[in-house]
Amino acid sequence: MNRGLPSTFLTFHSSSFVELLKEYDPTLLPAKRAAETFGEAPHGTTIVAATFAGGVLLAGDRRTTMGNLIAGRDVDKLTITDDYSAVGFAGTVGISIDMTRLFVVELEHYEKIEGVPLSLEGKSNRLAAIVKGNLPMANAGMVSIPLFIGYDLEASDPARAGRIVSFDAIGARYEEKSGYQSIGSGSPFAKSSLKKLHDPGSDDAATLSALIEALYDAADDDSATGGPDMVRRIFPTAIRITAEGAYRYTEEELAAVADAVVARRSADEPGVRSFTAS
Repeated sequence: MNRGLPSTFLTFHSSSFVELLKEYDPTLLPAKRAAETFGEAPHGTTIVAATFAGGVLLAGDRRTTMGNLIAGRDVDKLTITDDYSAVGFAGTVGISIDMTRLFVVELEHYEKIEGVPLSLEGKSNRLAAIVKGNLPMANAGMVSIPLFIGYDLEASDPARAGRIVSFDAIGARYEEKSGYQSIGSGSPFAKSSLKKLHDPGSDDAATLSALIEALYDAADDDSATGGPDMVRRIFPTAIRITAEGAYRYTEEELAAVADAVVARRSADEPGVRSFTAS
């Protein structure tokens, strides 16, 4: 007895939840739902990622904007998508949230159907397909770009198993061989910072500090990027992925790193030091 379930749910087509949704009700896909949106929508930036010895880190600022206005100060733009991967999004916030949720379900659906998790390359390919599906809205100006990180369980060298994959608006994927990447409006400044700060042989603590400092640099020159807010105690978010799995840093851990970065930068800038002393 099927209890009235649609025939779509009773026939096996593929292990892709996105394909299932297309057949059942395409209007539930992010691009279709966003088509009903009008007016200016909040946008989020900036996301940074870097590898270290034994894993990979992802961090993001907390600010969202609507034109020249700050729409939000404490938005979390990072999501742990499964035990060994995570995603950060820059762009239209509403679409980004829908795309992230769809990607999480896509990974869960595949594992339930196939009995095994997707490979790291398979995950990034599935995410690329989701990004490509949003192309109509991207052409209308509602762009959402992900930055994907993961730990490759099949890597020959566990110390170099951290992976970073970036995408463009049409769904093309690029594995970042340099070991660091940034997306969003503050990305030129964050990436320039990481070019000098990133050390693939360092540990996770040093790499997290480098990412927070890169976001500090981005916020210094990009008005859409929010740096550490020392008054409201709002700090960037961060996720670490190693052979042990994914870990989201606590607010207390991030506050300690941000405090150290700001204190060091304040001591290095004469104008800040003289102002503080007065």
